[in-house]
Order: sequence, then structure tokens, then C-alpha cells
Amino acid sequence: MIKLLPIFFFALVSTNVHAEVNSGDTAWILSSSALVLFMTLPGLALFYAGLVQSKNVLSVLCQHFGIACLMSIIWVVIGYSIAFSPGESGIVGNFSKMFIELPPESLSGNIPEVLFAMFQMTFCIITPALVIGAYVERIKFSVVLLFSALWLIFVYCPVAFWVWGGGFLAEMGVKDFAGGIVVHTTAGLAALVVAVVLGKRRTFRSNTMIPPHSPVLTMVGASMLWVGWFGFNGGSALAADQTASMAILVTHIAASIGAFSWILIEWFRFGKPSLVGMATGMVAGLATITPASGFVGVQGAIILGISGGILCYVAVDLIRIKLKVDDSLDVFAVHGVGGMLGTILCGLLISTSWGGVGFDDGLMAVDHLKIQSYAVLVTIIWTVIITYVILKVISLFTSLRVDEENEIEGLDTSTHGESGYNN
Repeated sequence: MIKLLPIFFFALVSTNVHAEVNSGDTAWILSSSALVLFMTLPGLALFYAGLVQSKNVLSVLCQHFGIACLMSIIWVVIGYSIAFSPGESGIVGNFSKMFIELPPESLSGNIPEVLFAMFQMTFCIITPALVIGAYVERIKFSVVLLFSALWLIFVYCPVAFWVWGGGFLAEMGVKDFAGGIVVHTTAGLAALVVAVVLGKRRTFRSNTMIPPHSPVLTMVGASMLWVGWFGFNGGSALAADQTASMAILVTHIAASIGAFSWILIEWFRFGKPSLVGMATGMVAGLATITPASGFVGVQGAIILGISGGILCYVAVDLIRIKLKVDDSLDVFAVHGVGGMLGTILCGLLISTSWGGVGFDDGLMAVDHLKIQSYAVLVTIIWTVIITYVILKVISLFTSLRVDEENEIEGLDTSTHGESGYNN
């Protein structure tokens, strides 16, 4: 049964009146929905807020709060329908589930479909919120809202349909248990495009990092992300069962190893392990395990945690120092690279010899690797092109950045008329 999960994952929506709601599964997904929302508000918001300068901390919190509100509205009106309604083309769903108008007996697996829609709403909230890390300290708040809305409709929802809604990637048998492709790859790639188009912060230096104003806030936010990720990955089983249990276990293992791998590199390179580095490595491990969390065992989690921690660390240096791209909070290096790495390696680590669930009938490791790599490639092309087009269209009507004076002053006071700290 588990081998069929990637094909029908998040698409097992039924109106079968003979099916019964499982109260245990329902309770678990209710809890998981709260955990995933907790990842964004306040988890990710505090994680990012601690990394910026004190004059921009409030702006980051406002961006997260605004995105959470607006994405929720869009998801209810049209997003869920695009992602999870039947679509004959295999590319996008139809509009039959606008405003989430569902009969009471409609189920997704053993849970009410309305609950499934709510659970998925929390995913659509955190994905554009991840992109915030690429444009902090220099973007207009109005552009944040407009870009996030368009990006959700034209990037996130179609990719969600491809992978989870019964689209062409699902039909190929792609495996993305909880969002390595749909969440982390799309957000990471969008962040890279935004960072390039928007340009560097005026304080950007490729060989030095702007010191975070509050590593304490970052650690608190990272801890909330870690806990919330249990709902992110474990809840994606859509049941309180063995799959959810293993997903939570491997999630924790990968996070721990990702954090430890990161600080070992720092320790060896600079002689001092940092709190921010430990938190960042933890997130890298989480992003890497996410697509594989329901398919791999402990051995696979160890490999993914180590590889995610190391490769994401290398990617940070590559993006910032070599390419001189101001992806301010390393969204692409951590989430994009981690998500793509985990997605591809999942094709290998699902082998029973590594403690995984095993290959699909008639397929070998090379077949799964081809499918996973193809899915990543298609997502790269679509996300990069559409994200770039969205930004260029917006720039026809308004500038993307605040002016130099407001950037120097800080977005807290110049944009919001408030201050995160009152001295």
C-alpha cells in the first residue's frame, strides 16, 4: 500500500458515503494542521526576524503575518481547487472546489476533506513565507503581498497538482512525501530568482555576513520549526499509523545530524561553533528529509542528514561568495538545495537494503532516480520562468524596492511606522 502512496498522495479525495471518518486519524491531522501553522507563525517569523538588523525586525514579522492572512484567503477562494480538483490535462485542476464548497460526506482517505483542505492550507502559507528570506530589508510591503499572491496561484498550486493532486508527475510515480518538490524546491528557486532580480542590499558584502541582531530569536524560531516539522512530515501520512511514526522519527534524526554536521564544519573551519550555524544546519537537515520522510528508514535519514548539512553549507558559500548573490537568509542554499537533494536521493534510499519501503513493482533504483530527477528538472524550469515573469510584470507598475533613504532608515519605521524595539 505504501508503494502506491506517491501516486495517490493527497489525491485520495472521495465522496463515498459508505466510508467512515476515523476519529484517531482526524485528531492527528487536526493537531498536525496546528503544528504546521505554528511553523510559520511564530516559528519561521522569529527565525528570520532574529537574522536581520534590528531596524528591520518588525518588517519581517509583518511580512509573515500578511502572507499568512492573504494566502489563506486565496487558498479558500481558488487555490485548493486549482491544486486538488480533477484536471483532465494533468497540468492543473479545475474550479469545481472554489470556496472549498464540499459535501459533508466528502472524505480524503479516512478524514473529512475539509480538514484535508485546512491541512494543505498551512503548506500554502509557509511556502511563500520561506521566500521572505531572500528579499528582507529592501522590498516594498505591497510587492511582498502582490508577488506572493501571484506566485501561489501560478507556481505553487500547479506544482502541488502535478505532484499531489493527480497530475502528470503523480502518474509517473514521483515520490514527494511532504514537500521536497512542492514546498522547498519551489520556494528555494523562487528565492534565488527574487534575489537576482531585486539586487543586493546596500550593506551586502560577499565575504562577510551582516551580524544577526538576535541569535536568541533565531534559536527560538528554529526550535519551533523543529517541533512543528513533526506535523509537517508526520501529518502528511494523513493517518496516525506506522508511516507517520517513522516519518517523525527520521525527521528528528535528520534534523539532529544536519545541525551537528554544520557546526562540525564551522568548528573545523573557524575554530568556533555558532548557534546560528547549528540552527541553520538543523533546517537544512529538515528540508532534505522532507520529501523522503515517509519512504526511508533510519539509515536513510542519517545519510540525508549528513549530506544535507554538508551540501547546504557548501551552497551558502557558493551563492554568497562565488556568485555574489544576496539571497539574504540563504533560502536557496538551505531549502532549495536541501529539497532537491532529498528528492533525488529518495529514489535510492527507499531501497529495503537502506531500511526504506522498497522500490515500486517493476522498477529499480535507476528508474526511481530518473523519475525523481525529471520531477526536479521540470519544477526548476517552471518555477524559474514563472517567478521571473511575475516579478517583471509587477515591475511594470511599481518599483520592487524601497528607495535608498528608506532602506538606510530601516523598513520598520519607513514602511510600517513602528519599531520592533523602543529604546
